[in-house]
Amino acid sequence: MKREMTGAEMVLQALKDQGVEHVFGYPGGAVLPIYDEIIQQDAVRHVLVRHEQGAGHAAEGYARSTGKPGVVLVTSGPGATNMVTALADAMLDSIPMVCITGQVPTNLIGNDAFQECDTVGITRPCTKHNWLVRRVEDLPRILHEAFYVATTGRPGPVVIDIPKDVQFATGEYEGPRHVAHKSYRPRVKGDMDAIRRAVELLSRARRPIFYTGGGVINSGPAACQLLRELIELTGAPITSTLMGLGAFPASGKQWLGMLGMHGTYEANMAMHDCDVMINIGARFDDRITGRLDAFSPNSLKVHVDIDPSSINKTVTVDIPIVGDVAHVLEDMVRLWRTGSHQIDKAALDGWWSQIDGWRARNSLAYRPSEDIIMPQYAIQRLYEKTKGRETYVSTEVGQHQMWAAQFFGFEEPNHWLTSGGLGTMGYGLPAAIGAQVAHPEALCVDIAGDASILMNIQEMSTAVQFGLPVKIFILNNQYMGMVRQWQQLLHGNRLSHSYMESLPDFVKLAEAYGGHGIRVDKPADLDAALDEMIATPKPVIFDCRVANLTNCFPMIPSGKAHNEMLLPDEANDEAIANAISADGKALV
Repeated sequence: MKREMTGAEMVLQALKDQGVEHVFGYPGGAVLPIYDEIIQQDAVRHVLVRHEQGAGHAAEGYARSTGKPGVVLVTSGPGATNMVTALADAMLDSIPMVCITGQVPTNLIGNDAFQECDTVGITRPCTKHNWLVRRVEDLPRILHEAFYVATTGRPGPVVIDIPKDVQFATGEYEGPRHVAHKSYRPRVKGDMDAIRRAVELLSRARRPIFYTGGGVINSGPAACQLLRELIELTGAPITSTLMGLGAFPASGKQWLGMLGMHGTYEANMAMHDCDVMINIGARFDDRITGRLDAFSPNSLKVHVDIDPSSINKTVTVDIPIVGDVAHVLEDMVRLWRTGSHQIDKAALDGWWSQIDGWRARNSLAYRPSEDIIMPQYAIQRLYEKTKGRETYVSTEVGQHQMWAAQFFGFEEPNHWLTSGGLGTMGYGLPAAIGAQVAHPEALCVDIAGDASILMNIQEMSTAVQFGLPVKIFILNNQYMGMVRQWQQLLHGNRLSHSYMESLPDFVKLAEAYGGHGIRVDKPADLDAALDEMIATPKPVIFDCRVANLTNCFPMIPSGKAHNEMLLPDEANDEAIANAISADGKALV
C-alpha cells in the first residue's frame, strides 16, 4: 500500500521494512531531517559514534557477527569522506553495508556549497553501487534496491546520497515488494556439469586440499555446515584464509590452520604439493599465493565463487564454478553421496602421513619466558579463559592480528572480525562495539596493538555511553610491531619512526573515559588479570606489556613460494639474508 510521507520519513520506514534494528551514525546539517525522524520513534536504535570512520567499522562488526547488513547514517562533505576508509574496507572483505549520506540541496550541487563533496564520485571505486537521489519519487525504490544489492551476490557496501531538499519533499512510499535491480542479477546456482567434473576430479585425487575463504561464511550457516560435511565425507585436509577462520572448526582433525604469509607450515606445504585444490569462496589474493608462477605448480584447481570477476583474475583454474557457496556445496555433497565416491585410501593415508611430518615441525613454536609475557602466550591464555563463552574477537592490524589468527581457535563462523584486504588500523575497537550492540550478552574482545588502538580510541566514549562492555586487550610492545619487523628484516634494523615513543597511560585513559584499566607485565599475573577483565561489567582497556622485539613467524617472504617459508627456528641472520631475493624485493 502506498502512503504519503516526506523523504526523511521514507528513510526510517524503509529501515523498519528491511528489518533494521540498529544504525550507527553522526548527525550534521545535511541529515538533520532524518535525525528528526529518528528521535520520534523507537523501532530503530541509533548508536552515536565519535567519528564517522568508527560508524563504518562498527557497522562492519555488526554485519560480520550477525550476517545482516550494517547500516550507517552520516552527513555530507567531511561526514561522507570520513566514511571512505570503512567503505573500502567493507568492499575488499565483502561485508554488507548500507551507508546513507546527506547531501546539499539539489540546486546547490556543483556550486561548492558548504560541506558539499561529490560523494557518488568519491565512493564509486569502493562500493558495489551508489545512488544520488534527485527526486523523492525515486527514494523508496532506491532504498530497497540498496539493501538488495548490498546483501546478495558477493556482499559489499553501497551508498545512498540524499540531498536535503529531497529529505523535506513529500511523495508516495511503497514497501519492498519484488525488489530487484535492472542490471544486477547475481548467479546463485552453479553449473551442474562443472560441479560434476569437480566431484570426479576430487574423487581421483591423491593429494587433495580444500582452500576456503570468507565467501563460505558470507554464504551463511548452511554453507559452513555443508563444508564440514563434505570435508568429513572426503577425508581431505582443509585450510583457510584469514577471512575464512571459523567456517571449519579449529579443533577438527582435518584442519591444517591458516595458510598464507603467516600461515602454518603444514597448510602452506600442502597447498604447494597438492594435486587437486578446491578453492571455495576465496579470491587467490597476494597474501595467500606468494609468487604466482610458483603457486601450487602441479595441481589441478577448482574455484567456487559467486563473483564471476574473481574467476581466473589472478590464478587460472581448471574448473571454474560461479555460484553461491551453499548451493554449490549442497550439489557437491549430494553428488558425492549418490555416486558413492571415495578418494583412494592408500594415497590419502600417504598424503596425511606427509602432512603429519610437516606438522611435526611445530611452525608456531616460540620460546616461553617466566620473566616477560610473550605475545603468543598472551593470546593462548586469552583463548583458554574465553573457552565455553559466547565470544566475538575483533582485531586491529599488525603482528597482534596474525598472532590472534594463529593462536585463537575459532569453532564457529561469524565470531572472528578482522580487516583482511585493506588492513585497516583502527578497525578493531569500533568493530567490537558493533558486535556488542548485536550481541549484548556476549563477550566482545578487541585484540589490539599499542599503535593501532590509538587510531579510533575515541570510540571508548561510545562504548561507555551505551553501556557496551567491550574489552580492549592490547599487546603493548611500544612499537608499530609489523613495521618494525619489516624494518629489522629488510632495512638493516633502521627503525624509522616505528617506535611509539610517547604512549598514553592506558589505565588512566580507560578511567578518563569512564571505563576500567588493567596493566600487567608478568606472566604469573596474567590469568588473574584476564579473569578481572572478563568479569568487569563495563568497557576495559587491558595494557598487556609483552616482549618488545618478538617477530611474527612463520613467514613467506615476498617473491617466494609456499615451500620457501621462514620458520621460527630458522630466523637467524643468514636465513633472513637468503630469504631476500636477489633483486632486493621486500620480505613482505
